[in-house]
Amino acid sequence: MHILMIAPEQFPLPGIGSVEICILSIAKQLIKNHQVTILCRRHPKHGVITQQGNLKIVRLPSGGPNRYISSVLRYIKGKKFDFIQIDNRPRYMARVKEAKPNTPVSLFLHSLTFVRKSPKVAAQLKKADVIIANSTSVRNHLNQRFPGNKDKIKMVYLGVDTERFKPPIPKERNRSRKKFNVGNSFVTLFAGRIIPRKGIPVLLKASSIARQKIINIKLIIAGGGKPAYVRKLKSLAKQLGVPTKFVGNVPHHRIHHLYRVGDCFVCPSQQHEAFGLVNIEAMSTGLPVIASRVGGIKEIIKHGKDGYLVNSYRNPASFASYIITISTNREKAREISWEGSRTVLQRFNWNQTAKKLVKLYKVF
Repeated sequence: MHILMIAPEQFPLPGIGSVEICILSIAKQLIKNHQVTILCRRHPKHGVITQQGNLKIVRLPSGGPNRYISSVLRYIKGKKFDFIQIDNRPRYMARVKEAKPNTPVSLFLHSLTFVRKSPKVAAQLKKADVIIANSTSVRNHLNQRFPGNKDKIKMVYLGVDTERFKPPIPKERNRSRKKFNVGNSFVTLFAGRIIPRKGIPVLLKASSIARQKIINIKLIIAGGGKPAYVRKLKSLAKQLGVPTKFVGNVPHHRIHHLYRVGDCFVCPSQQHEAFGLVNIEAMSTGLPVIASRVGGIKEIIKHGKDGYLVNSYRNPASFASYIITISTNREKAREISWEGSRTVLQRFNWNQTAKKLVKLYKVF
C-alpha cells in the first residue's frame, strides 16, 4: 500500500511532540512492506522533502492551522493513495475526506483534546472510515460522546523502540549518571510537559515526605513549560528542601540516556491521560514506574507486578510510600524493573502497532 500520514501543524518531523514521535515511529515500521508519505509543517532546519527508502517526508508551508490544511489539500490534489491517516485533528480529516471521497481515511486519536462533545465534531467524525483510539479509555470516552460512531472506533496501543529503550548495562548507567552529576543519589525522574495537570507539585511534596526516609533522594524534572510556572515550581522545591534539577526539554532521540539515570519514574498526572507514552519508555528501560491510576495508564501497569498505580493521586503521601518501597526494598524494585521491561517487550512495541494498523486498513 501507499499510505499517506498527515501530522498536526505544530512541529516538523522529526519533532519534539509525542504525536510526531508516534507518527515517525509507526512509519519506520510500515516502510518495511509499504510506501509511506508523511506531510508535516515546514521548518528552516529541515529540507522541504526528505526521502529515505520507502519513506518520504514532505514539509508544507504553515503559519497556522488554516494555512497548513490549505497546503495539505493543494499537495494531495491529483495524487493517489491507498489509505490516508490523519493524526489528532478531526477537522483536517473531514476536509481531506471531502477532497478524497474515494480514498479510505482514518483519524488516529492520541488524546481527547480535539474531540469535545459537540454537533460540529460529531459531523466531522462521521466522515472517517475508521477512528483509532490509542487506549481503551479513549475508545470508551468516544463511544459515550459519539454513540453513532461506535462501530467504526477501534483501539490500537502505541509502542516503544525496545532496542533503544532497554535496561542499560552498568557502564551505560554510570556514564549517564556521571553526565547528570547525581553521584550516589536515589534519583526520581519525571518527564513530560511542565503544566499544572501533570501534577509536579504533588511529586515535589511526595519527594519531601520520602526524604524523611531517603536522605540522598534527588528529583530530576525533564520537560518544557511556561517560565513563570517553572519558576513557581523551583521556588516550591526550594521551600520544601527537595534537591531538584530542572533539565528542560530533552530531545527524544536522547531521552533514553535520561531514563538510565533514574532509580524510579513517577507520573503524577492529575487528569485523564490517553495513554502515557513516557511510562512505557521508562518501563522498557527497566525503571520502576509509579503512576496515577487515570485513563489509559491503568491499562499499561499491573499494580504491584510491573509498576505501581496510585489511587489517591492528589495525595503526595500515596506517591511517597511507593517511592520509599522502591528505595528500601531492592529485591522488589528489581522484580518490578524486570517485569516492566518484559511487559513492554510483549505488549507495547512499534512493530505490533504498525501490524494492527495495517490489518485495519487492508479491510478497505
